[in-house]
Amino acid sequence: MMTRSQQGRTHRLTRPSIAIAAAVAVTAGVVAAAPDAKTAEPTPKLGLVAASTSVTLDSWKEDPGVYLDLGTYLTSENGAFELKVTRKSYKDPVVAQQILRNGKKTTTKALPAGLVKDFSGLPDFAKIAITDAAGKTVLSKTEAFCPNNASGRIRPDAPANSKYPQSCPVNPFTLGSVWGVENGWASNTYAGYYSDPVQLAAGTYTAKISVTKKYRDLFGIADKPQTVKVVVRERSWENEDEGGGEGLAAEPRSAAPKSGGSAASASGHEGHAGHGGHAGHGQVADAPAAASAHASHGAPARPEAPAARTTGATPTFNVGHGPYPPAPPALPWALKKESLQRQAFSAAKVGDRAGQTDGSRQAPGATPNAKRPTGKATVPDVPKPDLRSLPAYGITVSDGYEDVPGKDYLAFSANVWNAGPAKLVVDGFRSPGKELMDAYQYFYDADGKQVGYTPTGTMEWDPRPGHEHWHFTDFASYRLLKADKKETVRSGKEAFCLANTDAVDYTVKNANWHPDNTDLSTACGQENSISVREVLDVGSGDTYTQDLPGQSFDITDLPNGTYYIQVLANPENRLKETNHNNNSALRKVVLGGKKGARTVKVPAHHLVDAN
Repeated sequence: MMTRSQQGRTHRLTRPSIAIAAAVAVTAGVVAAAPDAKTAEPTPKLGLVAASTSVTLDSWKEDPGVYLDLGTYLTSENGAFELKVTRKSYKDPVVAQQILRNGKKTTTKALPAGLVKDFSGLPDFAKIAITDAAGKTVLSKTEAFCPNNASGRIRPDAPANSKYPQSCPVNPFTLGSVWGVENGWASNTYAGYYSDPVQLAAGTYTAKISVTKKYRDLFGIADKPQTVKVVVRERSWENEDEGGGEGLAAEPRSAAPKSGGSAASASGHEGHAGHGGHAGHGQVADAPAAASAHASHGAPARPEAPAARTTGATPTFNVGHGPYPPAPPALPWALKKESLQRQAFSAAKVGDRAGQTDGSRQAPGATPNAKRPTGKATVPDVPKPDLRSLPAYGITVSDGYEDVPGKDYLAFSANVWNAGPAKLVVDGFRSPGKELMDAYQYFYDADGKQVGYTPTGTMEWDPRPGHEHWHFTDFASYRLLKADKKETVRSGKEAFCLANTDAVDYTVKNANWHPDNTDLSTACGQENSISVREVLDVGSGDTYTQDLPGQSFDITDLPNGTYYIQVLANPENRLKETNHNNNSALRKVVLGGKKGARTVKVPAHHLVDAN
């Protein structure tokens, strides 16, 4: 499985962004001139613009629904729009504050308590009202807004690159995030394909988009709604396959389970303590096959459907180690032409590129040292990583299907992250003909110079579908504990490919908002690799979803009752850290039901009520 196997970029701006800027400026009346530094206001000036006066949206006959990408953007002038969103612990609510920068002076402005409840964006930010040709209102709704969403410059003298992260994380156990619209940039208000589709019949409509009053008052945004003509056209897979469509195949929506359902029930359990290497139940193989089937008729395939929240995948963030693609991009409608539209729909397979910045965070893998280290191994007194575990989530139960009949499994998603202040860097080197790589952890001084190394075990090639890359051994361990917190079952999985899949806390010291090694293929190597570098950067975590081999416990013979899923980072303390005392996280579960029909209840973890 390599749903994220293509390289992308670490930044969001490319030359065509100037074209985006020009189009947005022309269609929305954005002033291109930079503000006078001497008269610039100390707070950013925000505005809502539309990149086009009309859009065409598709509703597929086999799975009706329209995604409201209306091409509206929030612009920021006279400074960047920046928000810091944090929570002290899972016992504390999420709080947000605006960061105001005026030269070297930085001040903060607290947002109202309860306004922001999670890390996915500003809730109920944009109001959308749609009327039909007769003037009748057929839809009225609000949508959340992630300031880190697909964006581009609105004037050529704006900063070449945005310093802000490229998405808003929705991992239920995120601890801190930074959101922002760079000065002279615009961020798409569309929530992406992970927003719910709406039902609109084929026809012509008028959409009125505005910023809701509470945010206009809070941030001083002018009340200037944007009006966009919307043409909804009905399309069919059948027509596309017969060559009668417009050359754009539909996404195979059945590739992912419905939100709230059990992804484990549609995936394999290979790796359940000694069950051998059977493949997943169609999730990894079938979706690409479906895409290829459409492509074979001359139409490029749209990416697979979005994954359910419980899989560890997120709306505007890279998926974890799982079979689902990242969210498709919100391509600026200023560049909406058929060829570019096709490119947009294949985004999950190719990553960010010209005019396409959806925040999937696909980036090239880091290059390992040319040669394995020589000389005396040393562990210098320099900053080191701090590995921590998040509580398990995406917890489901299922049977063993026809592959392992008579078995019951408890599946879960898990994440180990790096709280810093230094990144974890591990290189693997293979001697010719050897199956294992020798692994080394590297250490760096404040200037980024390598100043030491230590041997730290091995890396092994994992050939199982859903993995197929190099795993660093003894990175983490999964254990199921009884009510007295004594071990009862241990997962056979302890080897992992390290990749920066989730932004767990971008407010910690030295957090890297644009990490490399977000792409499993480049981060974790190929079967014929002679060396590989795996990195877990500061602030980022590595999610393994419950769809993958090894992400489960065999509970067939366990009695009903209370248990704890333990995610334990660095179980043998082979990796050098700043703190080895915060590596364990527990998640309470209650097993019930009967053999072949087991159930699980997952109580809230303090204020986090996500299974």
